[in-house]
Amino acid sequence: MRRVLVFVIGLGLLVATPGLAAADITRSATNQKAVELVISRALSQRGVPFAYGGGGASGPSKGTVAVPEPEVAAQPDQAGTDAAALGLTPGLNLPTVTPGTGIPAPEPRRIEVVGFDASGLMVYAYAGAGVKLPRSSGEQYKVGQKVAPALALPGDLIFYGPDGTQSVALFIGNGQMVETTDSGVAVSPVRTNGMTPYLVRIIA
Repeated sequence: MRRVLVFVIGLGLLVATPGLAAADITRSATNQKAVELVISRALSQRGVPFAYGGGGASGPSKGTVAVPEPEVAAQPDQAGTDAAALGLTPGLNLPTVTPGTGIPAPEPRRIEVVGFDASGLMVYAYAGAGVKLPRSSGEQYKVGQKVAPALALPGDLIFYGPDGTQSVALFIGNGQMVETTDSGVAVSPVRTNGMTPYLVRIIA
């Protein structure tokens, strides 16, 4: 119970405290400059599209994005058969699909896009400081130093999902983070929903 309480208090401080981690007295001047470079590289990519599998040390690269299938317009039944007997809506040549029938929705079509996914953006940001990160967020969660949210410093990585497998973002201070969103790389308020218990510090 005590551990949960400490975690909740830490999350509250991470999000609600203005100026949290604005002054860093624990890093050397060299490491502080490296963190500033990492943050600057991440911020320089604002607006670059989201692309699953996209991005690496040299910048945005080809990835994919899901595109919803367009609505299929109903066509009149040209055959003149008894549509109801065939399971078709009278006047249409499309089968009637009732919600909850267990019929899966079609997989969305994927198209190639040049951009970043979450872990690709972190690989790019840290490459500027000479740090080579693993390519997936789950693997990135396993490296570096685990840090409680209350001790977060700019440059720390924030992870989401079990063992950080769903996403990763870069904490930049003042309750803000750089992340990939559906509309591209952006600065967002830190979200605690789904966050892992620890952040990861790559540059101490």
